[in-house]
Amino acid sequence: MFNLQCFYYLCTIIDEKAMVYKYDFLIIGAGVAGMSYALKIAREKKGRVCIICKTALDEANTSFAQGGVASVTDLTVDNFEKHINDTMIAGDYISDRQAVEQVVRMAPEQIQELVNWGVQFDRKENGDFDLHREGGHSEFRILHHADDTGAEIQRGLMEAVRNCPDIDVKEHHFAVEIITQHHLGVRVTRRSPNIQCYGAYVLAPSNAANGRVDTYLSKITVLCTGGCGAVYLTTSNPVIATGDGIAMAYRAKATVADMEFVQFHPTVLHNPKETHPAYLITEAMRGYGGILKLPNGETFMEKYDERLSLAPRDIVARAIDKEMKIHGIDHVCLDVTHKPAEETRHHFPNIYQKCLSIGIDITQDYIPVRPAAHYMCGGIKVDLNGQSSIQRLYALGECSCTGLHGGNRLASNSLIEAVVYAETAARHSLEHVDLYDWNEQVPEWNDDGTMTNEEKVLITQSVKEVNLIMSNYVGIVRSDLRLHRAWDRLDMLYEETERLFKRVKASRDICELRNMINVGYLITRWALERKECRGLHFTTDYPQHGYDK
Repeated sequence: MFNLQCFYYLCTIIDEKAMVYKYDFLIIGAGVAGMSYALKIAREKKGRVCIICKTALDEANTSFAQGGVASVTDLTVDNFEKHINDTMIAGDYISDRQAVEQVVRMAPEQIQELVNWGVQFDRKENGDFDLHREGGHSEFRILHHADDTGAEIQRGLMEAVRNCPDIDVKEHHFAVEIITQHHLGVRVTRRSPNIQCYGAYVLAPSNAANGRVDTYLSKITVLCTGGCGAVYLTTSNPVIATGDGIAMAYRAKATVADMEFVQFHPTVLHNPKETHPAYLITEAMRGYGGILKLPNGETFMEKYDERLSLAPRDIVARAIDKEMKIHGIDHVCLDVTHKPAEETRHHFPNIYQKCLSIGIDITQDYIPVRPAAHYMCGGIKVDLNGQSSIQRLYALGECSCTGLHGGNRLASNSLIEAVVYAETAARHSLEHVDLYDWNEQVPEWNDDGTMTNEEKVLITQSVKEVNLIMSNYVGIVRSDLRLHRAWDRLDMLYEETERLFKRVKASRDICELRNMINVGYLITRWALERKECRGLHFTTDYPQHGYDK
């Protein structure tokens, strides 16, 4: 049994500029995936666990999820096959059936795990879960906490993590690169067999300005870095969602898949002052009875889908995008004014207060909404155990591509996917951790550059360029012409940024810019390679649906 007095967590001072840390399990990212995995590992007492957190522990993308968690709960009307079928339909029938079945069938026990950790879902007076229904779901199966479910999950997990003595949390630390044989001087290609991950180089918070990068050695490394919505001009994601894990894994020659499938949430609050994140108007509001309308009060979803406002997100987002272009408007509206005012305030207290803060009373006024980048369905390709193509490296949550989502994510499937794969990854890594040791040959980070104010300005401007390129050319509706234009501009930014990266001190700004460009390139490349309309990928050059050909 692991002895708490043993120093599995070791710190060695190389000199005043660099340090080495050793952990059995290194987790990069602190949302529902990272913290769930950490708690599952820690209770087995098989080694020290460290969570690297880019900002504060409560700022993960999980906190911004409003709608809820999908799980078959009411067996009187619902069952696993219905949930599986809904997921396959939403994913445009290219989801991995094994992944779908694993998540759906394991969901109830993982919901109980969340409850055991202190997460509180809303319940009816009789004690049963108060279930919502969202677009694409055939039954009421969305567990929620008012309209801030993600924040409640983050709260419960944070409390459990902070109370666990076997988990070290490093807030305001930034992972620069994961460590593989490449850093030992071995040439690594995507065809190289047995690529292994030995940990990560991490930027320390007190040295973010002067660029001190420490070395974190680990037996098992887990990427839980969330999504990449910040590559777009408007997103429901926080500004920290720059695709770091996907970019690091790709640079390390890991397999990446399905990057063309970027989900645009159809309804974020239209407020030009807030773009990262734009405030999300949960899909549960449409499940509650909200109706999409033009600002003049006309409905329009009947032109696009028989499910009307409850159609899956890709259909709704494209419909809104088309209506905005047809009428030359910058938003449409969501109407819940026909619902009882007190009931609306009860179910959506945070949305009510948010809209009220900008002069909109949702019980009397239409809510101005528009689509925004929301969720990456692709990412680091993993198996049913969450293991990537690189040995000793796992990926969980939004940065991973499990195959569950296929061409389009079904609403509220993401949070439960993260917890289910945290479970399978924990089981698998616990079975294998004793086979590994720390690689003592890893060199310290070599960085002797400087950073001037002029270079900081260049980085800021390049980030804006990435946002514009992705939004204008790789958005909801695409064409080969637009995609090639994006490719050319991203290629130029890539060359400029790599030259800058090699001559300046490592900083979060330059690293995030590199990651955004890498992810933008991957989305564009995958979009160019898919010569069909499928799921979230809609191109005017190949209007036929993939399986209609």
